[in-house]
Amino acid sequence: MTALDATHDPVLRSWVESANDPASDFPIQNLPFARMRRAGSGEPWRFGVAIGDQVLDLRLAREQGGWGRVATAWLAPLAEGDLAAFMALGPGARRGLRAVLSAALREDSERRAALASCLVPQAAVDYALPCRIADYTDFYTGIHHATAVGKLFRPDNPLLPNYQWVPIGYHGRASSIVIDGTPLRRPLGQLKGPDDAAPRLAATQRLDHELELGFLIGAGNAQGEPIAMVDAEEHWFGTVLLNDWSARDVQAWEYQPLGPFLSKNFATTISPWVVTPEALAPFRVPFERPAGDPQPLPYLDSPANRAQGAIDIVLEVGLQTPRMREAGLPHQRLMQSNFRDSYWTIAQLIAHHTVGGCNLGAGDLLGSGTQSGPGAGQGGSLLELTLGGRQPIALANGETRTFLQDGDSIELRAHCERAGTRRIGFGRCEGHVLAAVKAA
Repeated sequence: MTALDATHDPVLRSWVESANDPASDFPIQNLPFARMRRAGSGEPWRFGVAIGDQVLDLRLAREQGGWGRVATAWLAPLAEGDLAAFMALGPGARRGLRAVLSAALREDSERRAALASCLVPQAAVDYALPCRIADYTDFYTGIHHATAVGKLFRPDNPLLPNYQWVPIGYHGRASSIVIDGTPLRRPLGQLKGPDDAAPRLAATQRLDHELELGFLIGAGNAQGEPIAMVDAEEHWFGTVLLNDWSARDVQAWEYQPLGPFLSKNFATTISPWVVTPEALAPFRVPFERPAGDPQPLPYLDSPANRAQGAIDIVLEVGLQTPRMREAGLPHQRLMQSNFRDSYWTIAQLIAHHTVGGCNLGAGDLLGSGTQSGPGAGQGGSLLELTLGGRQPIALANGETRTFLQDGDSIELRAHCERAGTRRIGFGRCEGHVLAAVKAA
């Protein structure tokens, strides 16, 4: 696991003044990557690094020269917009480039004059998916979500017996993963109420969000060669916010016996900024199971995972209705939870995914599953917050919601903060709902 070094120093400041704002998601201690270009420019995609409210364009920065032979080689694939090629250089390149960029962006850096012209305001940037996501697996690590949803359907037995032993997951649809800001259209699917004689094709009436994190795989593994717990985090490149949109009425009819299909495959939204394991290092915490719960099997256990396998990440969901938007009102926060409550760690997801011989590849995406908190009002989905649609949410402007309506926008945000460290954030993950196409 990543050790703390000079790049984590909480007193470190940048010559980009907005990065020194204590409320900024992107101080010099963060330095996440995103695939970007100037808005409306049509120029080739390249990678940038967030610093305050600016983006350091790594294509322009590389052209400035003065990086040295090794760092220039690290910058080359990022300048060309090829994250997979940068991933192939290994985690050492990611860590090394972080140190180089931190030095170049710090307050007393001699690179200030050369790099100032390489900054672009984040408000003037378009984003794309960070890489080709060839495969996507969504896990179910939020035990509070699993318990709350289980209670809606199995009040006497909400948590199935395998949950505490095996990281549950299913293979999702990679082709419908989209970047922050991409609208999604209300999906069609088969619906069947309890008193209906037959199902019908119609637009979902129970459109929902799911608050998740997504973990990008860097270096993969060969088929048939499992990744051990002690090596698992070396295969984790970075983390994004993830909204696994869900059609709950479609899901209720289709999910047995093989699980989600059309209820999940129409859209999954991720945030553009990829926050690295190095940026999250100051926020690692012990991984602990509740008293009385079984401990993981040996292949899902390690001393390092017990000592600091969990991560303290505060997660939030906001909702903005069309009326709120017209009135100039921001998203209203619906809930807050923390990833440290996840029942499984990132290392455990990678180790379990590969234990049977599955080969992960660069750019594969693992979803955490919905991250709900233990308290009332901490549900990571409307399904939980409204008790299955039976208890509408009252919004500050007088509106109510059970599930999402056309024109609604959902925004996910996250941040990490701890005494003696600099707060870092993930930016936003937003999508708004368009009306369904007419059913055939």
